[in-house]
Amino acid sequence: MDSRLDQETARWLRWDKNPLTLESVKQLIAADNTEELQKCFSARMEFGTAGLRAAMGTGISHMNDLTIIQTTQGFCRYLEKQFSDLKQRGVVISFDARAHPASGGSSRRFARLAATTFISQGIPVYLFSDITPTPFVPYTVSHLNLCAGIMITASHNPKQDNGYKVYWDNGAQIISPHDKGISQAIEENLEPWPQAWDDSVLNGSLLLHDPSASINKDYFEDLKKYCFHRAVNKETKVKFVHTSVHGVGHSFVQSAFKAFDFIPPEAVPEQKDPDPEFPTVKYPNPEEGEGVLTLSFALADKTKARIILANDPDADRLAVAEKQESGEWKVFSGNELGALLGWWLFTSWKEKNQDHSALQNLYMLSSTVSSKILRAIALKEGFHFEETLTGFKWMGNRAKQLIDQGKNVLFAFEEAIGYMCCPFVLDKDGVSAAVITAELASFLATKNLSLSQQLKAIYVEYGYHITRASYFICHDQETIKQLFENLRNYDGKSNYPKTCGRFEISHIRDLTTGYDDNEPDKKAILPTSKSSQMITFSFANGGVATMRTSGTEPKIKYYLELCAPPGNSDPEQLKKELDELVSAIEEHFFQPQKYNLQPKGE
Repeated sequence: MDSRLDQETARWLRWDKNPLTLESVKQLIAADNTEELQKCFSARMEFGTAGLRAAMGTGISHMNDLTIIQTTQGFCRYLEKQFSDLKQRGVVISFDARAHPASGGSSRRFARLAATTFISQGIPVYLFSDITPTPFVPYTVSHLNLCAGIMITASHNPKQDNGYKVYWDNGAQIISPHDKGISQAIEENLEPWPQAWDDSVLNGSLLLHDPSASINKDYFEDLKKYCFHRAVNKETKVKFVHTSVHGVGHSFVQSAFKAFDFIPPEAVPEQKDPDPEFPTVKYPNPEEGEGVLTLSFALADKTKARIILANDPDADRLAVAEKQESGEWKVFSGNELGALLGWWLFTSWKEKNQDHSALQNLYMLSSTVSSKILRAIALKEGFHFEETLTGFKWMGNRAKQLIDQGKNVLFAFEEAIGYMCCPFVLDKDGVSAAVITAELASFLATKNLSLSQQLKAIYVEYGYHITRASYFICHDQETIKQLFENLRNYDGKSNYPKTCGRFEISHIRDLTTGYDDNEPDKKAILPTSKSSQMITFSFANGGVATMRTSGTEPKIKYYLELCAPPGNSDPEQLKKELDELVSAIEEHFFQPQKYNLQPKGE
């Protein structure tokens, strides 16, 4: 073994008090299994703006008791520097239902160890006594005016994974430079503090509070303000099926339906209770569409339900499917549901606010790789639309800035089925999105309209916006870099391409270098990041294409949208045009043969 590995394993043997992970390291050393030890100890998990996410297991590259203690010690010291009133205000911690018996790790256990760290330093902790949806953590931070929030969850990742998600005192996910500051503080506080392993300090501690009952009550009270058609909900004949995909969502969506005076939805029985094994699905991610919804389709057909609502395991995302006249099921894309919810929240707002001047303070947001349908609605209706970088951390932080300026942020969404329908949570929230979708469907039913018909009406009124997203797989970082550098030097004279096949390019924004030829000084307004690749091409035909690298996977993703002006209502012709644009981008910009890229597996 090399000396660094020796050093890391020696520290581990000294510090780890979890018998399962400790024993597995001893066995690896005894068997001289250098390969496995390298995997566990060669690199510490990187703390980024999304916090941590990795498989549960042994060593510094995995989520386990010791790495949770180390991470929380660093986070605690960083917060002490940032907030002089940390000991008055405190932090909130909650968790999902994940567990990994082989290493003794579970979200609940990790949450208790994190709470122990703060309480040992005299800092109040609001620790939920049971599983909650992720959005309850940012809600609690804002609602109780706390300094920070921690949610132990890996959302819709595979079952062996877990994560550590961090919220700042503004109720939004952290953004730079906090990630770097926390990361550095973790490195400076690796040795467990004297009481680190003793979670019995929580028992009877005056610093420990359980916010479960009061937050549950207050969240659903706040949610009621977004119910616009109580009478319709009471009478509706529309039936709903809900699945929480073995996650935390079941009882919370039931409560949300009650808050809106609905009969609660039928729950998919095999999936309604939390199960860290996720036994009925290959991946617990409703974004995967049909495969995850098989049991929901069966139950809906049996109970004659027309709408399926599906949350991911930590209930911050929502997928929706609707039975069509043809008898087939349509699973809405994240962009389509974004169009429906944006239209609905604006329509409901307009009914309550006849004063036209209030439009000047009204905002909607979406991320730069999401559909521009909100921009089209905003242009026609006279409110403001802004786009942010990819990810809810950007939308949440921007929403907070706007709210602090006295603006009204009505809605934000991203194409990865994330929706912020109620700005009392500055993050995506699958619980509120589920019940608001139910009210929308029930209201449309009184006009004999389906969600699909309403979506079409939105496109007819504001212009068709049709999207396509996919990716290529590439494991070699140098190749990826080369591909993007060649786009920046397309003609060999440091110029970007002017066309892509037969399609003329009208505008280019490169958020890796900070170039934007739409701005007078050619400098992009959105924040740039040299560490990730991202270029957006706008085309003369109304097409927009973004190519970007993924922060967490070996993928080069692309997102295409064709935005047609209202009146151009031949969707078949538009789809054909979009298909041709996709083919041109794959052939001319990705050049999969040249760069040896693997297409997305079906």
